[in-house]
Amino acid sequence: MCSTGGNVIRALPTIVLLMAAATTAAAHDIPLPRPRPATLGPAAAATVPPEPSPCQLHLAASDRVVFAALPPLSGPGECGAPDVVRLDAVVMPDRTRVALVPPPTLRCAMAAAIGDWVREEIGPAAADLGAPLRSIENYDSYDCRGQNRVTGARLSEHGKANALDIRSLKLADGKVVRLTDVAAARAFRERIRRSACARFMTVLGPGSDGYHEEHVHVDLAERHGGYRICHWEMREPAETVDVPLPRPRPFVAAGGRKL
Repeated sequence: MCSTGGNVIRALPTIVLLMAAATTAAAHDIPLPRPRPATLGPAAAATVPPEPSPCQLHLAASDRVVFAALPPLSGPGECGAPDVVRLDAVVMPDRTRVALVPPPTLRCAMAAAIGDWVREEIGPAAADLGAPLRSIENYDSYDCRGQNRVTGARLSEHGKANALDIRSLKLADGKVVRLTDVAAARAFRERIRRSACARFMTVLGPGSDGYHEEHVHVDLAERHGGYRICHWEMREPAETVDVPLPRPRPFVAAGGRKL
């Protein structure tokens, strides 16, 4: 009896080890649950673009511009816009690209209007200056501010991503043409002004309000009755007039004698 009990006692450590090994093996046979996907925080979620809008789908299908969809803009205050894109370039009819530098942030409808204007009006007008159009200087696009950056002024269309300011064009030969430069061909400037005023709801340039002397502003502001504003004066270089100088008067010496 005592011998048998001793054998059992001596076997206990072995039994315990075997049971532990069996438990460990069984644990390895149980599949672990799949890891949960990381939850996007507010900042990360805001960077995820929404589904393409009908305007964006149309813009992509037309293959007239190079753009990237952006998340909706929101605040502060009344600033913001839905259906926003970054307009990188306009694809011309000959498949060359005209870059916008830097790429403006615009509502999709405004980006489409700029693309059509560049393809159908600005490009051909620039070519008449001697070289194809290669880039457009974006002076301002989306900017949450009042009109003309005046504190307390009514919200600018820039604050709605519904406006673009253009200062200059660059041609393929390296020439830079400013739209407000009086040295630029008047016929060219008039052609750009006519086309802008026909396509956009607001066009502001030199002579409009003192804030647009060196660039041209265009937007698609919504107004009652479709009212449009087109104020861009065509100015000429200052002319130098050759006025003949009067003949010098004779010097009269003391005593009344002319010298």
